Amino acid sequence: MKIYEELIERGLIKQVTNETEIKNLVNDGKATFYIGFDPTADSLHVGHFMALCLMKRLQMAGNKPVVLIGGGTAMIGDPSGRTDMRQMMTTETIAHNVECFKKQMSKFIKFEGDNAAIIVNNADWLLNLNYVDVLREVGACFSVNNMLRAECYKQRMEKGLSFLEFNYMIMQSYDFYYLFQKYGCNMQFGGDDQWSNMLGGTELIRRKLGKDAHAMTITLLMNSEGKKMGKTANGAIWLDANKTSPFEFYQYWRNVADDDVLKCIKMLTFIPVEEIKAMEVWQGAEINRAKEILAFELTKLVHGEEEAVKAEKQAKAAFGGDSENMPTVEVSKDVATIMDLLVATNITKSKGEARRLVEGGGVSINDTKLTVNDLVISEDLKINGEFILHKGKKVHVKVKLV
Repeated sequence: MKIYEELIERGLIKQVTNETEIKNLVNDGKATFYIGFDPTADSLHVGHFMALCLMKRLQMAGNKPVVLIGGGTAMIGDPSGRTDMRQMMTTETIAHNVECFKKQMSKFIKFEGDNAAIIVNNADWLLNLNYVDVLREVGACFSVNNMLRAECYKQRMEKGLSFLEFNYMIMQSYDFYYLFQKYGCNMQFGGDDQWSNMLGGTELIRRKLGKDAHAMTITLLMNSEGKKMGKTANGAIWLDANKTSPFEFYQYWRNVADDDVLKCIKMLTFIPVEEIKAMEVWQGAEINRAKEILAFELTKLVHGEEEAVKAEKQAKAAFGGDSENMPTVEVSKDVATIMDLLVATNITKSKGEARRLVEGGGVSINDTKLTVNDLVISEDLKINGEFILHKGKKVHVKVKLV
């Protein structure tokens, strides 16, 4: 099976500008393609993960990736899919985030050898543009009427779209125009919420240079309830081990809904399609086995095989009551309440959330379910200095008071 057909089989492709051309280019290893990543945080997250996997698949098939870090566009902020304006970041914060992104991407993308990827930062060309020149040379190619109909602006239009954000499509389109000329970049890939911006780039290239360029969007990773995957009650699932531990990362995928597990295996892992098809008849306990496969494969991709094996052992220990291999968190012995404890172990984000969890009967220590009368950590627990903290039936942590 060739790469384009495999992407279709895995359910990864949503929209394309010219399927015949794109299929021929990627199957023949002749695509020089880019995917953009705005450095809005100091770590990539699960939302970026699918794009990185797509980049890896295409590079393995002989195509050349261009990783675009949006040091320039991050100063404007992508309005796509948002109801409010993004917080403005300083140039120092953006520069720091760019370096964090580069380090994480090297785990997925090959930057040496044949069809080696290159990294570019659009701050290098966007920040030096002359405003009047942009209006004359680029702005004249865009219809305001068409821009206002674009999907990427719809939610922002309801609360008010700033002129700053309105320029984002033009900046992203200019990126494609620049990369097409400098690196022969003939294709752009991105999430399906970027479709309007990507079409803007192909149209700018056509109008300014009289040449064809192509765009393809990736299916957004949604769960069976129609919500974006990659977030929990405690926030985003990060690829940085210091922000989301390998164990937490493993557990997120281990706990996906039954209806989502095979879709995630298809879209995110590199398990051959034939093997995945054999899993489609799995039922009952076999579904849990599929979740373990998903969690292990993705943790291995992001954190390495050693951490994946460790996380798998910790997960089995937690569910099986094996405290020796259970994930352990050290907490100051001065912690006074259960609310403080739940926040310190990162089980909840706030004391208010912790209290509501206890009131709902969702917290146990060792084999005892806590109530509102048990909010102060007992002296017995402090003397023993070690106990198992449970949140419901899925989160189990060994706590050591130090």
